[in-house]
Amino acid sequence: GQSYEIRMLDNRKLGELPEINGKLVKSIFRVVFHDRRLQYTEHQQLEGWRWNRPGDRILDIDIPMSVGIIDPRANPTQLNTVEFLWDPSKRTSVFIQVHCISTEFTMRKHGGEKGVPFRVQIDTFKENENGEYTEHLHSASCQIKVFKPKGADRKQKTDREKMEKRTPHEKEKYQPSYETTILTEVG
Repeated sequence: GQSYEIRMLDNRKLGELPEINGKLVKSIFRVVFHDRRLQYTEHQQLEGWRWNRPGDRILDIDIPMSVGIIDPRANPTQLNTVEFLWDPSKRTSVFIQVHCISTEFTMRKHGGEKGVPFRVQIDTFKENENGEYTEHLHSASCQIKVFKPKGADRKQKTDREKMEKRTPHEKEKYQPSYETTILTEVG
């Protein structure tokens, strides 16, 4: 339920894709499973979630916080997907909220278990000659884990304690934490 900002940036090289200058593009955000094993059963997993949480959505846009998004939509049948139009030449920030936690998809549900990692994937499309946003421009994603606030604090604390016990050489294998995450381009 916490709102997280995703800043949309036009990362074209000079002169690249001039046909989208002054035009809107459509971005579709999805929360999907990171583990391949769960990807195969994603439909059943999401149906089970829908059954246990009637009327709830997995992903929403915090519209009052967002800047520069046009025509935001959430399809009632796709609980893990939201979409909107935006102008790459203007400042655009979308604030998303994830309403499920990583442990809702683990086998044991009595707390303390390792939550499943999700991915936020963003696919961006331009208009075709019929005015439909079907021509793929770009895809990017990053891994996320979602906890309840107390669980997140506890996880950060135990992660910090684990890191402090490691040798400097072992610490080199881990990424430092950052204020922001640059989403990884999906090929």
